[in-house]
Amino acid sequence: MPKLSISQAWDETRAILARDGKLISTVALALFVLPGIILNLVTPAIRAGQMPQPGLWLIVVVLVLLVSLAGQLSVIRLALGPHITVRDAIVHGARRLIPYLGAVVVWLAPIFIADSILYGVMKADPAHPSVAAATGVLLISLAGLIIAVRLMLLSSVASAEGGNSFQILRRSWELTQGNWWRLFGFLLVFGVGAIALLWAVQSVVGLVVRLAIGDLSPLSVGGLIVIIIGQLLSGALSVILFVMLARLYAQKGGRAGTHASVPSSGI
Repeated sequence: MPKLSISQAWDETRAILARDGKLISTVALALFVLPGIILNLVTPAIRAGQMPQPGLWLIVVVLVLLVSLAGQLSVIRLALGPHITVRDAIVHGARRLIPYLGAVVVWLAPIFIADSILYGVMKADPAHPSVAAATGVLLISLAGLIIAVRLMLLSSVASAEGGNSFQILRRSWELTQGNWWRLFGFLLVFGVGAIALLWAVQSVVGLVVRLAIGDLSPLSVGGLIVIIIGQLLSGALSVILFVMLARLYAQKGGRAGTHASVPSSGI
């Protein structure tokens, strides 16, 4: 089985972003950054270790999640080619959203349910938590990580190919065969780097804004500046990740139109 080339995907990603950064950023601003800002503003503030109270803000969470998933599919469509406008890319993402969402739910829901049940068993007696339940949580989480890496190309398959949720899952599993460690290494390096960068930038921006303005509450000017900058950086990192996944898919997918072409500049 041919191995995926992370370096080749990175070179193609840089080329695509250099040529079409403005085009792809239009999708990112509309479907990643703006929904993220809205979510930050409506999510209630909570103390450490506490869960927020249910409310209408949960509807916003669901809507933002759906918009973000459609954004992933749209960015990947632009990164794969052939020529397509931003409007058509967004329409494409919306059309492929349901099969993609179904595929995500099919593999994530059982893991989430099992972990929730075992965590509930552990919380039932905090002073003497169940060793069996704790071991179960650990094993299920490990299995989830293994599956997540094997399904890293899920969004690319959902965007580039037709088919239902189960076909998307099977196709993604096939494409990553023999490349688990390579993909895990990429995911680990990207994840650690992204978290470190987000933390560093938000810490510096927060400090500067606090010194210049003072108030960093979510609805204040200072708080809004921190949220906007954080979401812009998060959106940029998301774009890089999904273009990378698109180019990794292109190496194994073999579908027509998955060359590193330049999308049209129409919006």
